Amino acid sequence: MTQNSKIQIYFSGLNGLRFLAALAVVITHIELIKNALGIKNHWKNPLIFNLGGLGVYFFFVLSGFLITYLLLIEKETYKKINIKQFYIRRILRIWPLYYFIILIGFFVLPQFEIFNIPYLKNSFQENYNYNFILYLIILPNLAFSLFPAVPNIGQLWSIGVEEQFYIIWPWIISKTRNILKSLLILIIAFVSIKIVILILGGFFSHSTWYQPLKLFVAMSKFECMAIGGIGAYLQYTKAKYLLYLKQKTSVLICIVLSILLIYYTPDAIQDGIHIIYSILFLSIIMFVSNNHTPLLENKLLVYLGKISYGIYMYHFMIIPPILYLYKQNFSNSPNIFENIIIYLSVIITTILVSSISFKYFESYFINLKSRYSPIKSGK
Repeated sequence: MTQNSKIQIYFSGLNGLRFLAALAVVITHIELIKNALGIKNHWKNPLIFNLGGLGVYFFFVLSGFLITYLLLIEKETYKKINIKQFYIRRILRIWPLYYFIILIGFFVLPQFEIFNIPYLKNSFQENYNYNFILYLIILPNLAFSLFPAVPNIGQLWSIGVEEQFYIIWPWIISKTRNILKSLLILIIAFVSIKIVILILGGFFSHSTWYQPLKLFVAMSKFECMAIGGIGAYLQYTKAKYLLYLKQKTSVLICIVLSILLIYYTPDAIQDGIHIIYSILFLSIIMFVSNNHTPLLENKLLVYLGKISYGIYMYHFMIIPPILYLYKQNFSNSPNIFENIIIYLSVIITTILVSSISFKYFESYFINLKSRYSPIKSGK
């Protein structure tokens, strides 16, 4: 099959959502670093505190939705899934920037005081070799569970979660006959493991190995991606459920519920709240993908969605120097105008760096990736 004869899949509005999810992470991290540097901040505001995590959950669900849908179309079209090509595509899209960020984070940024995060400096030096090895073998989430975050690149933990999930995912989609049943079994299995780990806390909470294990398992949000996979299956089979999601009322309810849960989450469901968010986010994703949304299809938002991987990867190393410059020239209590300047400086600089990276670095590998893509995703 020639490049021009490839099946093309495109869901409108999802690039816009992808950028908004990345922006949510940026906002949380700005306030986090302000707090670390002793600058007046809103880090403890429930909305700010949770926004970054919600952005990551959204990425997980969206990734599970898109990749599962593409795998289902490939399986239907070619009667099989080329798993080798799947891995090559993942490597070409994720690994170049991932390893570039690692090189910068471990070898370049530590040489400059302007990138220093005070409360992480000592732990970074003490655990340098262990962290570096775990990041190299794409286990940044394991590193994060064992040691404090690596300054400026701690967000890479979520890349590790995704890559570990996608080691097994194409095999499951390829081999199973009842996709929906398999997805539900996987979600139940993932959740059951987490429940068992929580129960073990009553017996081993003081053991040195328990807390890292609990954190590692908690960060492994495989069920979020599997929930996205269920959405892909419903979309693929054109399930009747889609009729409800095409109504504006349904998406408004999901948005309102998401906001209410940020402020009013009962303690009893705190450990499983990400599942509820994932279902709500999936409903929003499917509404947008099945309805024309001019605002999200704005050319600027579409472009920002295309470079959102770079925005997510670069922003954490852009925030500290901007805040250091602010702190040196102003007070530790920014007013509204100064906060606007801080946010605009971070966001615009991140977009600029991500654009350059996308055009002159990532695009080379994306073009190579297209050679191994039987299904073309995007416009």
